[in-house]
Amino acid sequence: MTTLDDARSALRDRLGVGARYDDPAAPARELAWARTGTAYFARKLNELTDVELLAPVMVGDRSRRRVVAEVSYQARALAQYIEWARLRVVHPTSVPFSSMPNDVALAVTLQAGALRNLFQHSEVHLNVEWRDLDAEGWCAAFYMQGGTQMSARQTAWIRARSIWLRAVDLGNGGSFDDFPADLIDAILLDAAANWDGEKSYKLRPSDRNLTIDIGHTSPVSFVVGTAANLARWLTGRGVRNLFSENSSVRPLAANMDHFMKGQRDD
Repeated sequence: MTTLDDARSALRDRLGVGARYDDPAAPARELAWARTGTAYFARKLNELTDVELLAPVMVGDRSRRRVVAEVSYQARALAQYIEWARLRVVHPTSVPFSSMPNDVALAVTLQAGALRNLFQHSEVHLNVEWRDLDAEGWCAAFYMQGGTQMSARQTAWIRARSIWLRAVDLGNGGSFDDFPADLIDAILLDAAANWDGEKSYKLRPSDRNLTIDIGHTSPVSFVVGTAANLARWLTGRGVRNLFSENSSVRPLAANMDHFMKGQRDD
């Protein structure tokens, strides 16, 4: 068994009969990323005083209270998708993310304690929905109005990617260096697969034995740095210790989550 399998087996032994577990068909790696990321976000949030959380300080283009509100309502929206999968709703008549702008606009007016409670309740709700989903549900796909398709399995990756990035967006010490190494690799490969920028790059992580091609145009700029710093740059969180053979490395715009087109997610 893998280390993750061993840990899950040991947990089941400790919890005993009656405890709830993920179905064996669940995306274990992505769920592990999402849950460790949620714990990491919670730790960074708890390190902020109420005054620091509510202060009108912008981290990038967001206030801290907006980051917390968006993370919370993202969890609620994803939980709705998983509930549909559990109930076998293939053609839902609503799009959970469509109400996020109004929900977030209201949530940013909450006091610090209410914001913290919103985050805690939303992440518990999502986790319960994940744990209650069976193998058939994990294979479910939803077909939204306009032809957009969403799968239950995608929710774990969406949350994993976003929650770690948002922990950085809190602006109080969250670091890409804290991300799991395999999650950093997944973020880099995801960026390559979904790149829609005008320029092309060839990434050479200094701490990995691989090269990643971004884009399909000429000329190609070579960018060298640690995998964590390359992920920071590709997701629009700034340039740190990156080097290029062709020109200076310029910051990229924040990489909006392609799973939530039309919504400001990460």
